Amino acid sequence: KFIPGPSRLSVILKELNKEPKLSLTGLRGISLTLAARNDHFGARHFVKEELRRIRYANPQLSVEVNKLPKTIQDEWKPEMVVEFEDGAKTTIDMSNKWSTTIAKELMDLAGGDPWKKHKVAAQAAGMPVLPGEETERLTAAAKKRTPKSNARTPENLEAMVETMLSSPDRPKTGAAAILP
Repeated sequence: KFIPGPSRLSVILKELNKEPKLSLTGLRGISLTLAARNDHFGARHFVKEELRRIRYANPQLSVEVNKLPKTIQDEWKPEMVVEFEDGAKTTIDMSNKWSTTIAKELMDLAGGDPWKKHKVAAQAAGMPVLPGEETERLTAAAKKRTPKSNARTPENLEAMVETMLSSPDRPKTGAAAILP
């Protein structure tokens, strides 16, 4: 007997309603400017992953996303302009940041008391503040562990092979292992 899995709609609703709820207070609108492709990866992931949840939790919020063509020669950074109800505007630089980092900056700016309570509770429990943040931490830790001198340049590879082959502690393999 065939038992159907969850419907596409129920999967989308589960994603939109996952904790923490990204409710913003005191905002009139958000305007994002980023590259349409080949750059601004964190900002593009923010639009894809987090902005849906923000839009779902804040239906009254005006959200404008400007994806502009960008060539290799162009030098501009992605940014988010946050407009408050009193008319004040704040700009968040989204360059070289993970989508979860961008979401946390926005929530710290306008998340209000529910966000602060969630953040304190998550940190006290040793849990990530936002889902997906654990990947960000692991990647950052791996980058810190990897020294730049281990870069796989031809010179470094030659030196590594030379060291490995000339080492007296090198284990004997093949015919060298059985011959006297």
